[in-house]
Amino acid sequence: MTRTAAIWRDAAFRRSSFSGSSGGNCVEIACAGSLLGVRDSKNIGSMLAVNVMQGRAFLTAIKRERRIGTP
Repeated sequence: MTRTAAIWRDAAFRRSSFSGSSGGNCVEIACAGSLLGVRDSKNIGSMLAVNVMQGRAFLTAIKRERRIGTP
């Protein structure tokens, strides 16, 4: 197992509150050290990982756009 894989093996991923309960389009997110990981719950082998500061900036921008109503 690679060092990167070991970091994420024990990470506590949580499902987005907007994913719904049907088990369909689910996005999961977790922090591991200084990294933030985002993955599709149906494809947990692939993941986007960025440093926590970049991840927070990205999530803040998404929330801001949703409030404004910009597609």
